[in-house]
Amino acid sequence: MSIFSKFFGKKEEDGVKVGGVEDFMTLIRVYYQATLALHLGISNMKFFPDMATFKRTLNIPTQNNRVGMGERSKCKKLLTDLYGISDNFYKEVDESIKKNCKSINDVNGFFVMFQGFSQDLLMVAGNLLQWKSRIPSFFKGMLRSVCDKAVTDILNKKDWDDEGIRKTCFGIRKYQKKLGYTEKWVQEYVFTIISLAKKEPKPKS
Repeated sequence: MSIFSKFFGKKEEDGVKVGGVEDFMTLIRVYYQATLALHLGISNMKFFPDMATFKRTLNIPTQNNRVGMGERSKCKKLLTDLYGISDNFYKEVDESIKKNCKSINDVNGFFVMFQGFSQDLLMVAGNLLQWKSRIPSFFKGMLRSVCDKAVTDILNKKDWDDEGIRKTCFGIRKYQKKLGYTEKWVQEYVFTIISLAKKEPKPKS
């Protein structure tokens, strides 16, 4: 089993795709936690359980006596190598954390806000795209185009036939403004998750 498989506690023969959506989101949480630890100078691992597991499983040494530095570097490398995440994606995460987290008291609220943003965004994107039965995964350029268009609509479109979607999109825009993410960042986030989800094995009936 690879080190990466060890971290996620899975084996390919278990029928679960290592490196799929769930694993991507785990690495995203580790990156956020490591960046927060660095930004706020927090050394107590109990505040960052995903990062603690990541550090322990991959035997990442503490760099320059700063918790989060080595973990952040390793996590960024995995996200880039496995999922092709751009440098700009990390920069916007770092800026969002600096903007919204001035002390440890801000951390829980920040994670709740990001979770709400992510859940609503992916729910509406999935509803608009109905991607499961439409575009094959190997048409990557086409899939990226329709994902980008869906995000543009979510963040900018004013007229919606469905009142529920309209209200949810309004809430997503409030989250986006508070978090400080650009449309390009949101497009990269949604496309990565949608493209990974299409590769997931269908659940057994």
